[in-house]
Amino acid sequence: MAKKKELTMEEIRKAINGIEGSKRELALSLLDKAEFLEEVLAELKAKVKSDGVVTEMCQGEYSIDRENPALKSYNATIKNYASIIKQLSDMIPDRSDTNKTDDFEDFGADE
Repeated sequence: MAKKKELTMEEIRKAINGIEGSKRELALSLLDKAEFLEEVLAELKAKVKSDGVVTEMCQGEYSIDRENPALKSYNATIKNYASIIKQLSDMIPDRSDTNKTDDFEDFGADE
């Protein structure tokens, strides 16, 4: 199975313009969500970089180390983002395959 190349948001937006009907509306909605999640991920990433992976949490007279809540949010958000990107990617036809043949017609032609 051929692997699709990664597309930028601009390339995805252009490809979505070629989709017709309700599928296009769904794709645009998914793209809007993906763009929002990109912004959220950038903010969460900056927060984790500045505060670290482990943060200190006060518990009355003592404190404990715990996973940075921003990291938990980042991990959950990245999964949702990846899922949306996969859905978008599956909706967009792979243009590189349209010019290729599977060489079936040429099979056995030399015999």
